[in-house]
Amino acid sequence: MSKPVTPPDLSGRAAVVTGGGSGIGRALALALTDLGATVWVVGRRRSVLLETASLRSGQIHPFVGDVADAALAESLASTVAEATDGTLAVLVNNAGVLGPRAPLLDYPQEDFEEVFRVNVFGVSIVTRALLPLLLSEAPGSVVVNLSSGVGRVGRAQWGAYAASKFAVEGLTQVWADELRTSGVSVHALNPGATRTAMRAEAKPEEDPSTLPTPTDIVPSLLYLLSPEAAGPSRTGQSIDARDFMVTS
Repeated sequence: MSKPVTPPDLSGRAAVVTGGGSGIGRALALALTDLGATVWVVGRRRSVLLETASLRSGQIHPFVGDVADAALAESLASTVAEATDGTLAVLVNNAGVLGPRAPLLDYPQEDFEEVFRVNVFGVSIVTRALLPLLLSEAPGSVVVNLSSGVGRVGRAQWGAYAASKFAVEGLTQVWADELRTSGVSVHALNPGATRTAMRAEAKPEEDPSTLPTPTDIVPSLLYLLSPEAAGPSRTGQSIDARDFMVTS
Protein backbone atom coordinates (compact mmCIF):
# COMPACT_ATOMS: atom_id res chain seq x y z
CA MET A 1 0.00 0.00 0.00
CA SER A 2 1.15 3.51 -0.68
CA LYS A 3 -0.41 4.99 2.47
CA PRO A 4 -0.55 3.86 6.11
CA VAL A 5 -3.99 2.74 7.20
CA THR A 6 -5.50 2.42 10.65
CA PRO A 7 -8.54 0.13 10.22
CA PRO A 8 -11.57 1.76 11.81
CA ASP A 9 -13.58 0.04 14.52
CA LEU A 10 -17.21 0.05 13.38
CA SER A 11 -18.56 -2.06 16.21
CA GLY A 12 -22.10 -1.01 17.02
CA ARG A 13 -22.22 1.32 14.03
CA ALA A 14 -24.26 1.18 10.83
CA ALA A 15 -23.43 1.25 7.14
CA VAL A 16 -25.35 1.27 3.86
CA VAL A 17 -24.01 -0.13 0.59
CA THR A 18 -26.06 0.41 -2.56
CA GLY A 19 -25.63 -2.23 -5.22
CA GLY A 20 -24.52 -4.44 -2.36
CA GLY A 21 -25.89 -7.73 -3.65
CA SER A 22 -22.94 -8.76 -5.79
CA GLY A 23 -19.51 -7.85 -7.11
CA ILE A 24 -17.71 -4.90 -5.55
CA GLY A 25 -20.73 -3.93 -3.45
CA ARG A 26 -20.89 -7.35 -1.84
CA ALA A 27 -17.15 -7.36 -1.14
CA LEU A 28 -17.32 -3.94 0.50
CA ALA A 29 -20.39 -4.90 2.53
CA LEU A 30 -18.62 -7.99 3.86
CA ALA A 31 -15.54 -5.91 4.68
CA LEU A 32 -17.68 -3.51 6.69
CA THR A 33 -19.10 -6.38 8.72
CA ASP A 34 -15.56 -7.57 9.39
CA LEU A 35 -14.98 -4.17 11.00
CA GLY A 36 -18.03 -4.75 13.22
CA ALA A 37 -20.67 -2.77 11.32
CA THR A 38 -24.28 -3.68 10.75
CA VAL A 39 -24.86 -3.21 7.03
CA TRP A 40 -27.92 -2.58 4.89
CA VAL A 41 -27.39 -3.70 1.29
CA VAL A 42 -29.65 -2.00 -1.24
CA GLY A 43 -30.55 -3.15 -4.74
CA ARG A 44 -33.27 -4.20 -7.13
CA ARG A 45 -32.60 -7.94 -7.11
CA ARG A 46 -33.97 -9.56 -3.98
CA SER A 47 -32.29 -12.92 -4.61
CA VAL A 48 -28.72 -11.59 -4.65
CA LEU A 49 -29.37 -9.34 -1.65
CA LEU A 50 -30.65 -12.32 0.32
CA GLU A 51 -27.61 -14.33 -0.76
CA THR A 52 -25.29 -11.60 0.49
CA ALA A 53 -27.22 -11.31 3.75
CA SER A 54 -26.91 -15.05 4.30
CA LEU A 55 -23.12 -14.72 4.34
CA ARG A 56 -23.30 -12.61 7.53
CA SER A 57 -26.55 -13.57 9.16
CA GLY A 58 -27.77 -10.86 11.48
CA GLN A 59 -25.13 -8.36 10.38
CA ILE A 60 -26.32 -7.73 6.81
CA HIS A 61 -29.90 -6.68 6.07
CA PRO A 62 -31.33 -6.63 2.54
CA PHE A 63 -33.30 -3.62 1.38
CA VAL A 64 -34.96 -4.08 -2.00
CA GLY A 65 -35.60 -1.11 -4.25
CA ASP A 66 -34.41 1.39 -6.83
CA VAL A 67 -31.84 3.90 -5.58
CA ALA A 68 -33.27 6.61 -7.83
CA ASP A 69 -36.68 6.33 -6.15
CA ALA A 70 -36.94 9.15 -3.61
CA ALA A 71 -39.66 7.37 -1.66
CA LEU A 72 -37.45 4.29 -1.36
CA ALA A 73 -34.55 6.40 -0.12
CA GLU A 74 -36.72 7.98 2.55
CA SER A 75 -37.97 4.54 3.58
CA LEU A 76 -34.37 3.32 3.79
CA ALA A 77 -33.44 6.29 5.97
CA SER A 78 -36.37 5.58 8.28
CA THR A 79 -35.47 1.89 8.52
CA VAL A 80 -31.85 2.60 9.41
CA ALA A 81 -32.81 5.39 11.82
CA GLU A 82 -35.22 3.16 13.72
CA ALA A 83 -32.56 0.48 14.12
CA THR A 84 -29.72 2.82 15.10
CA ASP A 85 -31.24 5.73 17.04
CA GLY A 86 -30.80 7.91 13.98
CA THR A 87 -27.14 7.45 13.12
CA LEU A 88 -25.15 6.16 10.15
CA ALA A 89 -21.37 5.81 10.00
CA VAL A 90 -20.76 4.83 6.37
CA LEU A 91 -22.58 5.23 3.07
CA VAL A 92 -21.13 3.54 -0.01
CA ASN A 93 -22.85 4.64 -3.22
CA ASN A 94 -21.93 1.71 -5.43
CA ALA A 95 -25.10 0.98 -7.43
CA GLY A 96 -24.66 1.59 -11.14
CA VAL A 97 -25.53 0.46 -14.64
CA LEU A 98 -23.30 0.32 -17.71
CA GLY A 99 -25.62 1.17 -20.57
CA PRO A 100 -24.76 0.48 -24.21
CA ARG A 101 -21.19 0.67 -25.48
CA ALA A 102 -21.89 2.94 -28.46
CA PRO A 103 -20.82 6.27 -30.00
CA LEU A 104 -22.63 9.26 -28.55
CA LEU A 105 -24.03 10.06 -31.96
CA ASP A 106 -25.90 6.75 -31.99
CA TYR A 107 -26.64 6.48 -28.28
CA PRO A 108 -30.31 5.75 -27.54
CA GLN A 109 -31.74 8.63 -25.54
CA GLU A 110 -33.76 6.38 -23.24
CA ASP A 111 -30.61 4.45 -22.33
CA PHE A 112 -28.68 7.66 -21.71
CA GLU A 113 -31.38 8.84 -19.32
CA GLU A 114 -31.52 5.49 -17.51
CA VAL A 115 -27.75 5.48 -16.90
CA PHE A 116 -27.91 8.98 -15.44
CA ARG A 117 -31.03 8.13 -13.43
CA VAL A 118 -29.25 5.30 -11.62
CA ASN A 119 -25.61 6.41 -11.60
CA VAL A 120 -26.10 10.10 -10.84
CA PHE A 121 -29.60 10.73 -9.51
CA GLY A 122 -29.36 7.59 -7.39
CA VAL A 123 -26.20 8.89 -5.70
CA SER A 124 -27.79 12.28 -5.09
CA ILE A 125 -31.12 10.96 -3.84
CA VAL A 126 -29.67 8.38 -1.43
CA THR A 127 -27.05 10.78 -0.07
CA ARG A 128 -29.63 13.48 0.58
CA ALA A 129 -31.97 11.06 2.33
CA LEU A 130 -29.25 9.62 4.57
CA LEU A 131 -27.36 12.83 5.27
CA PRO A 132 -29.21 13.63 8.53
CA LEU A 133 -28.12 10.23 9.88
CA LEU A 134 -24.53 10.80 8.75
CA LEU A 135 -24.51 14.22 10.42
CA SER A 136 -25.81 12.67 13.64
CA GLU A 137 -22.83 10.29 13.61
CA ALA A 138 -20.29 13.02 12.81
CA PRO A 139 -17.46 13.60 13.26
CA GLY A 140 -16.12 10.50 11.59
CA SER A 141 -18.92 9.48 9.24
CA VAL A 142 -17.96 8.84 5.62
CA VAL A 143 -19.57 8.78 2.18
CA VAL A 144 -17.75 6.84 -0.55
CA ASN A 145 -18.93 7.23 -4.14
CA LEU A 146 -17.78 4.62 -6.65
CA SER A 147 -16.31 6.33 -9.68
CA SER A 148 -14.35 5.14 -12.73
CA GLY A 149 -11.26 5.93 -14.75
CA VAL A 150 -13.55 6.94 -17.62
CA GLY A 151 -15.10 9.44 -15.23
CA ARG A 152 -11.81 11.33 -15.24
CA VAL A 153 -10.66 10.88 -18.83
CA GLY A 154 -13.43 10.27 -21.34
CA ARG A 155 -13.03 7.41 -23.80
CA ALA A 156 -14.79 6.68 -27.04
CA GLN A 157 -17.86 4.45 -26.81
CA TRP A 158 -18.16 4.63 -23.04
CA GLY A 159 -21.01 7.06 -23.61
CA ALA A 160 -23.41 7.80 -20.78
CA TYR A 161 -21.47 5.66 -18.32
CA ALA A 162 -18.36 7.82 -18.64
CA ALA A 163 -20.38 11.04 -18.51
CA SER A 164 -22.26 9.81 -15.44
CA LYS A 165 -19.04 9.04 -13.61
CA PHE A 166 -17.74 12.53 -14.38
CA ALA A 167 -20.92 13.71 -12.68
CA VAL A 168 -20.24 11.45 -9.68
CA GLU A 169 -16.77 12.98 -9.35
CA GLY A 170 -18.39 16.42 -9.44
CA LEU A 171 -21.04 15.52 -6.88
CA THR A 172 -18.30 14.19 -4.63
CA GLN A 173 -16.37 17.46 -4.79
CA VAL A 174 -19.46 19.59 -4.14
CA TRP A 175 -20.68 17.46 -1.21
CA ALA A 176 -17.16 17.44 0.23
CA ASP A 177 -16.89 21.22 0.07
CA GLU A 178 -20.36 21.83 1.46
CA LEU A 179 -19.80 19.38 4.33
CA ARG A 180 -16.15 20.28 4.97
CA THR A 181 -16.68 21.50 8.52
CA SER A 182 -19.50 19.11 9.40
CA GLY A 183 -17.44 16.07 10.32
CA VAL A 184 -18.75 14.08 7.34
CA SER A 185 -16.05 13.14 4.82
CA VAL A 186 -16.99 12.52 1.18
CA HIS A 187 -14.66 10.69 -1.21
CA ALA A 188 -14.64 9.08 -4.65
CA LEU A 189 -13.14 5.65 -5.26
CA ASN A 190 -12.12 4.37 -8.69
CA PRO A 191 -11.95 0.56 -8.48
CA GLY A 192 -10.36 0.21 -11.92
CA ALA A 193 -10.91 -2.84 -14.09
CA THR A 194 -12.24 -5.53 -11.76
CA ARG A 195 -13.49 -9.09 -12.17
CA THR A 196 -17.20 -8.30 -12.17
CA ALA A 197 -20.23 -9.02 -14.35
CA MET A 198 -20.35 -5.37 -15.45
CA ARG A 199 -16.73 -5.47 -16.60
CA ALA A 200 -17.38 -8.70 -18.51
CA GLU A 201 -20.34 -7.00 -20.20
CA ALA A 202 -18.21 -3.98 -21.10
CA LYS A 203 -15.15 -5.94 -22.27
CA PRO A 204 -16.23 -9.46 -23.27
CA GLU A 205 -12.93 -10.08 -25.04
CA GLU A 206 -10.96 -9.60 -21.81
CA ASP A 207 -9.66 -12.53 -19.75
CA PRO A 208 -11.25 -11.96 -16.30
CA SER A 209 -8.56 -14.06 -14.60
CA THR A 210 -6.09 -11.25 -15.32
CA LEU A 211 -8.11 -8.74 -13.30
CA PRO A 212 -8.21 -8.00 -9.57
CA THR A 213 -11.18 -9.43 -7.71
CA PRO A 214 -13.77 -7.32 -5.87
CA THR A 215 -12.08 -8.26 -2.59
CA ASP A 216 -8.91 -6.55 -3.82
CA ILE A 217 -10.79 -3.23 -3.63
CA VAL A 218 -11.22 -3.50 0.14
CA PRO A 219 -7.88 -1.90 1.22
CA SER A 220 -8.78 1.31 -0.59
CA LEU A 221 -12.10 1.45 1.27
CA LEU A 222 -10.30 0.88 4.56
CA TYR A 223 -8.09 3.86 3.81
CA LEU A 224 -11.06 6.13 3.10
CA LEU A 225 -12.66 5.06 6.38
CA SER A 226 -9.46 5.52 8.38
CA PRO A 227 -8.39 8.54 10.45
CA GLU A 228 -5.71 9.16 7.82
CA ALA A 229 -8.40 10.20 5.32
CA ALA A 230 -10.58 12.16 7.76
CA GLY A 231 -10.83 15.85 8.47
CA PRO A 232 -11.56 19.09 6.60
CA SER A 233 -8.24 19.11 4.76
CA ARG A 234 -8.59 15.55 3.47
CA THR A 235 -12.24 15.29 2.45
CA GLY A 236 -12.98 15.19 -1.27
CA GLN A 237 -10.26 12.72 -2.22
CA SER A 238 -10.57 10.76 -5.47
CA ILE A 239 -8.37 7.70 -5.22
CA ASP A 240 -7.49 4.63 -7.28
CA ALA A 241 -7.98 1.23 -5.68
CA ARG A 242 -4.84 -0.09 -7.34
CA ASP A 243 -2.72 2.26 -5.24
CA PHE A 244 -3.81 0.35 -2.15
CA MET A 245 -3.85 -3.25 -3.38
CA VAL A 246 -1.66 -5.69 -1.52
CA THR A 247 0.83 -7.34 -3.86
CA SER A 248 2.63 -10.56 -3.09
